[in-house]
Amino acid sequence: MVTPFWPRKSPHFLRLRRAVRAVAGDPVIGLSGGADSLALVAAAIAENRCVHAVIIDHALQPGSAEIARRSAERAAHLGATTQIITVTVPQGNIEAMARKVRYAALHEIARQYGRALWVGHTMDDQAETFLLSALRGHATGMVIDKENENLKRPFLQVRRQDTRMACQELGLEYWDDPMNDDTRFLRVALRTEILPHIAQYTHSDPVIAFAQAAENIAAQQHYIDSAAGAADGLKSLAIAELAALDQAVRRQRIIAFLHEHETKVTAAATTAIEQLIINWHGQGGVAVGGNKQYRLEVVRKNGKLLIEQKFNGTKSQQ
Repeated sequence: MVTPFWPRKSPHFLRLRRAVRAVAGDPVIGLSGGADSLALVAAAIAENRCVHAVIIDHALQPGSAEIARRSAERAAHLGATTQIITVTVPQGNIEAMARKVRYAALHEIARQYGRALWVGHTMDDQAETFLLSALRGHATGMVIDKENENLKRPFLQVRRQDTRMACQELGLEYWDDPMNDDTRFLRVALRTEILPHIAQYTHSDPVIAFAQAAENIAAQQHYIDSAAGAADGLKSLAIAELAALDQAVRRQRIIAFLHEHETKVTAAATTAIEQLIINWHGQGGVAVGGNKQYRLEVVRKNGKLLIEQKFNGTKSQQ
């Protein structure tokens, strides 16, 4: 049993502990040092879980190593084992590239430990992710504990304010990432400007409605994913098989295929790729990513959809 480190009256922390009880097992927790992930470590330990907290230092800001060290100390003080990993973020979209290398590192540690990876996404993150994905033409949602997946989000039913207030109840000092106040990032602008503006006009909290919509879409997506089947390891998609599928299932197969190859997923690209299947008239490939040296295209060839890398006037199949 854990010796209580929380005050007798701590309603916000109790809310978090109840959320953790819905997810089984001992976790590896991705710890940024912020209120959400630090509160997740605390709640898991309070529920007698053996926690390994992993701090990813992206080395993008001055003093990041010290921030990582302090985060590890706080988690260790709560009773977690800790690990700091420094990563190199490739050039490009900083937010997207940092997320990619962070999750790659976290999933590798979780695999080594034979545990699920827990992250501190809240209902507010759910609403923001829903809006961001809708702006890209493909609205998505997250789930707390998706069957057969090693990524768990115990806090999707609690608010960001709960994690902050829980840290205050526990006397935990957390790190506020200055990037969370930079409205040049669309997610931050949604959080600090657009959602409050919607609330002003609707006289209600839009986060609850958007999070519920995201949860509904996630449930529908799970059903479609099951029908579409996995795309793991696929180098190509058979045209005849795709043409025979229901549109929703066919589009999900296309999206899963693009995700498998770590390419850009947009509504315009998905629609154009689908036209290669159901309205073929010799059109060219559909651009789905690349850089200054090459670009990636989905092309139709020999009854299949392939991804080709076009580099300095030549091409090679992925």
